[in-house]
Amino acid sequence: MGYKILSKKELCPNQYELVIEAPYVVRNAKAGQFIIFRAEENGERVPLTIADVNKETGALTIVFMAVGYSTKKLAELNEGDELVDLVGPLGQPTHIEKYGTVVCLAGGYGAAPCYLIAKAFKEAGNKVYMVMGARTKELIFWQDKMKDACSELFITTDDGTLGEKGFVTGVLDRIINSEKVDYVIAVGPMPMMRAVADMTRDKGIYTEASMNPIMVDGTGMCGACRVTVGGETKFACVDGPDFNAHLIDFDEVINRTKIYKEQEQKRNENCNLFKMADRI
Repeated sequence: MGYKILSKKELCPNQYELVIEAPYVVRNAKAGQFIIFRAEENGERVPLTIADVNKETGALTIVFMAVGYSTKKLAELNEGDELVDLVGPLGQPTHIEKYGTVVCLAGGYGAAPCYLIAKAFKEAGNKVYMVMGARTKELIFWQDKMKDACSELFITTDDGTLGEKGFVTGVLDRIINSEKVDYVIAVGPMPMMRAVADMTRDKGIYTEASMNPIMVDGTGMCGACRVTVGGETKFACVDGPDFNAHLIDFDEVINRTKIYKEQEQKRNENCNLFKMADRI
């Protein structure tokens, strides 16, 4: 069974939105879960968090950056094309209940996963603040959708070209010092999520981080996505991706991610050397 692409849109430079026909996945999908896709028959398995679903039409929305081989292949597909396969929903959904005041922090690519999460918390009766951050205004997307999903939307950019100049943590600091916050969830780069955890720890605000380490099979078999949480080994693909941010060993995760990136860089360099040798 192929998974037909219903629409494709470039949201900002090198970042795309795909709406895919996937009724069996959408039927059980909840906020915070993810899928794994293959763009071609011999392609690698790549995880992406579910950005939106339409339960009536069975349409699944994913948002991704075309940065590696597989995501670049995915970006080459157009409306009417089909993915080879798509598995999901995977992982544990975000635990949604009425906490009171909730702050969702979305850093960079974390904006898309935060949409369903914020929407679910709002529908559960919470006051929901959404804080979206990016390097510059060209990387901010889904503003109208985010406004509908939350009680109040804040935007920050590193260069000040849109919203407030600075980081999402600056807005979080202002919010938690002006009113009682009951729950915080951070989705985005590891340094950002660690900074959020450091900010809320001493204030006793329960905080979760959506972990995005390297994943392969999505069933807990390979162990690539292991994370140390409270001194115990957890697997982001089956135990997460959301974990208590105050208990995560961020140093370990960041160091392991660096190792994978260094290996990937060396592999790409070797591939380029082989290509050059073929032309000689």
